[in-house]
Amino acid sequence: MSRGLSRSWQERRTRSRGRKLAFGLFGILGAVLIMAGPAAAQELTPGDNNALLASLWLIVAGCLVFLMQAGFAFVEAGLTRAKNIGNIMAKNLADMAIGALAFWAVGFGFAFGSDGGSLIGTDNFFLSEMSESFLGGGDVLATPSFFFFQVVFAATAVTIASGAMAERTRFPAYLAFSAVMTGFIYPVVVHSFWHGDGILSDLAIGDARFSDFAGSSIVHSAGGWAALMGAIFLGPRIGKYGPDGAPRAIPGHNIGFVVVGVFILWFGWFGFNAGSELAMDEAVAHLIVTTLLAASAGVVGAGAVIWRKTGAMGVSMAANGALAGLVSITAGTGALSFTGSVIVGFIGGVIVVYSVLFIEKRGVDDPVGAVSVHGVCGVWGTLAIGLFATVDDAFLGRADAGLFYGGGFEQLAVQAIGVVLIAAWVLGTSAILFAVIKRTIGLRVSPEEEFEGLDLAEHGSPGYGHEPLTVG
Repeated sequence: MSRGLSRSWQERRTRSRGRKLAFGLFGILGAVLIMAGPAAAQELTPGDNNALLASLWLIVAGCLVFLMQAGFAFVEAGLTRAKNIGNIMAKNLADMAIGALAFWAVGFGFAFGSDGGSLIGTDNFFLSEMSESFLGGGDVLATPSFFFFQVVFAATAVTIASGAMAERTRFPAYLAFSAVMTGFIYPVVVHSFWHGDGILSDLAIGDARFSDFAGSSIVHSAGGWAALMGAIFLGPRIGKYGPDGAPRAIPGHNIGFVVVGVFILWFGWFGFNAGSELAMDEAVAHLIVTTLLAASAGVVGAGAVIWRKTGAMGVSMAANGALAGLVSITAGTGALSFTGSVIVGFIGGVIVVYSVLFIEKRGVDDPVGAVSVHGVCGVWGTLAIGLFATVDDAFLGRADAGLFYGGGFEQLAVQAIGVVLIAAWVLGTSAILFAVIKRTIGLRVSPEEEFEGLDLAEHGSPGYGHEPLTVG
């Protein structure tokens, strides 16, 4: 190394040390300011420190899940036509805005309010019972950090339907659906299974208790079944099926959007699954690794199947394979071994290809495969616990609960009962909702508006602008 290079390297190292020192000083100053605040004026106990860490983790994980809205927007936009990109973005924006307000007003109360063991919560509307502090023995699950984590889950459940209803839904109709889904339909599912006093929270057969750790069925299948009802009530897009009833391909306009969206969703899913631990402990790393492995296996599974069927590795189908693997592992992320997560994710990737083709042939037009990815693979992921569960995820209450680990058929049976109950509730209530919307404000745009594109028809301007003409 020459003297000039050596001196340059030493200068860079000195500057790096200076930056580290500055960051360290800022960190110390921040800690002092935090400890000097009103909430920390009292001496913190070990329990308080654990509560603070849990609250911080819920906020960080919630931010990751919040980012998933952008991922959904990119995937849906990429798999649909350019003339509808603005509408896709508007619906995802509305899902978060309308969903947050509806969940704040009534959804959170329905989901987590006190009830004495009924189907629905009856208090804590507008967060009226929300505690502002969990120090000194308070419950972190009754604080704004917990609400934040739950509201982004609710937004995820509703936005699943956006893609299945793409390119033909009236925007006011979609707003009505979004409000009712986040304010009522989804919260009832949450309260029934995840609330300690919910009517189905102790669903069991013998020693086998229903488990859905992060929501393969409670969140994703719920959204998938609503998406199925939306697609059925809307009917297929113009030109999707030929005179003989055979489905025609309507390609999306940007595969790059799809892949970027999948990576955003994949990134956010680490918060979705690991955040569901509701604490920062040794289980978090396990949840992150099972999530990673299942998604990777899903890409391989879907990619291999579509490659064999068509002779080419379809990028969009492989991308949906990643989402299929993620949905499939969401229920069992804490109950499966690393090997089990690979198997479940791979099978999810295989399932999604055949499910997309099957649903399409039955006359249901789902432009992004949302019903297959979230509904069908959500069912598979929930049932997979009955086959592969080997770790006690706190829901199960026992290790080696899966059939392949000697747990017997009881766990598989109780998982199937939970799946059926969620499907029945969401299919029934969303069918009623769409029927009411169709008869009142109208559900589908006119054929002329559909040909023109929803960007112009529903929002007054194209999603992609045109370059102005220049003179001279």
